[in-house]
Amino acid sequence: MATSLGLTACSSDDSGDADVVTTNGGEPQNPLVPTNTNENMGGRVVDRLFAGLKYYDANGGAHDEMAQKIETTDRKNYTITIKPDWKFSDGTAVTAKSFVDAWNYGALGTNAQLQSYVFAPIIGFDEVQAKDAKVQTMSGLKVVDDHTLTVALKQPSIDFETELGFAPFYPLPEVAYKDMKAFGENPIGNGPYKFAKNGAWQHNVQIDLVPNPEYKGGRVPKNKGLRFVMYQSYDTAYADLQAGNLDTLDVIPESAMTSYKKDLGDRAISKPIAYKVNIGIQSNVPHFAGEEGVLRRKAISMAINREQICENIFHGARIPSRDFTASTLPGFNGNLPGSEFLKFNPQEAKKLWAQADAISPWSGKYEIAYNTDGGHQGWIEATANSIKNTLGIEAIGAPYPTFKTIRDAITAKTIGKAFRGGWQGDYPTMLQFLTSQYYSFSETNNVSYNSPEFDALLNAALAAPTLEESYKIVAQAQMLLFKDMAEIPVLDYNAAAGRSDKVKKAELAWNGFFDFENIEK
Repeated sequence: MATSLGLTACSSDDSGDADVVTTNGGEPQNPLVPTNTNENMGGRVVDRLFAGLKYYDANGGAHDEMAQKIETTDRKNYTITIKPDWKFSDGTAVTAKSFVDAWNYGALGTNAQLQSYVFAPIIGFDEVQAKDAKVQTMSGLKVVDDHTLTVALKQPSIDFETELGFAPFYPLPEVAYKDMKAFGENPIGNGPYKFAKNGAWQHNVQIDLVPNPEYKGGRVPKNKGLRFVMYQSYDTAYADLQAGNLDTLDVIPESAMTSYKKDLGDRAISKPIAYKVNIGIQSNVPHFAGEEGVLRRKAISMAINREQICENIFHGARIPSRDFTASTLPGFNGNLPGSEFLKFNPQEAKKLWAQADAISPWSGKYEIAYNTDGGHQGWIEATANSIKNTLGIEAIGAPYPTFKTIRDAITAKTIGKAFRGGWQGDYPTMLQFLTSQYYSFSETNNVSYNSPEFDALLNAALAAPTLEESYKIVAQAQMLLFKDMAEIPVLDYNAAAGRSDKVKKAELAWNGFFDFENIEK
């Protein structure tokens, strides 16, 4: 999930019900539609409002949620039976058609959903994605009866069953299709929470959720509700946490990194998580297309002193990236051929930069865009200084006021400079990081990386008969990403978070979000 680490308005003084958990949030980029929410401020809310066939526990384990049975003999053809008597929060039934219609909506090219790529393995996806699509539904999806659907994939998939807890696979009620944008402002789901009222999303202020009495799954809330509060800065949020005005905070600001464990005592939380940050640049930026762009990206990567940034700014709460996924994921290998480009090597960086200059002499400045509401200024400026001092070019941070502003420019491919990006795992596999960010047809491929060879390797990794075989092919795919230097992995996260003295239990999940349903006051 593209990450904001951004908080976009101000603290609310209204504490509301004392049993409601107040937690940090941010203004979502888009209306809260599961297939079009690919950033973490919207995602943390969507995942509370909806229930899928599966759900993920705090350790990343997948469990049946609405699924009663998922049957397959070949990992290619699936018969899925859903549990009876589930309802959306408006009282309408959740049926097999609720899933099939939602998936078809998400896949249809004319709907331009940011998460449409997840449906690519299903037969008929290519036809509904076509610009002159003659059909609007995928032939590989069938409703058998109210509680049964079948799914036919193009090839076997080692990830498909695990993936079914991911947001784009959530069902939607019939009312959504009358006006999807309006629905996203006041979504009706089948998850553990629901909107506290119509208009519970006060833009740039807060979003209020209460437990959904219709929910029948394994994530029943242990609290009376959630309030996602939007701040202008993490420093303000941290002050509120210390004062007891905020119950949980999932990112400690840079200013408190050396003191938060002492400040919070046993309420301080640290944990390695599946979360990373990258620096990307789109090929429409001068000097970054073709072979010249490959050389410059490699040079810039080797000009970044990641170890120094981790030590001086984050005090151990970040570690240098070693690949394009996250170091906590099953199958991770931090010593792949090509990973040497992620090590600080000034001499090699200068050499590669000179090779790029031989193709086209450098002009202008290297800017790295970041959102100022996300606490990124320190490490971005340190990164820019490292590049400047190593390569002798003008390199600076380029601030954008809000996460939504920068995401809109990145999504529209109009940003025109390098930019900070991030990925927070949606389900715990390396393939989830790679398919979302680098598949040529993924709407969340921010750098427009396009390699038929890479796509084929991902397809082969998905089709592999065993996890061990899949990991070997994933390694080959990542070696190709290093060869092309699709973008620049920078840091992996050791989460630094905290809870207030009003909270007796709050734990971080495998991906750095709080285990919201199990927060207890």
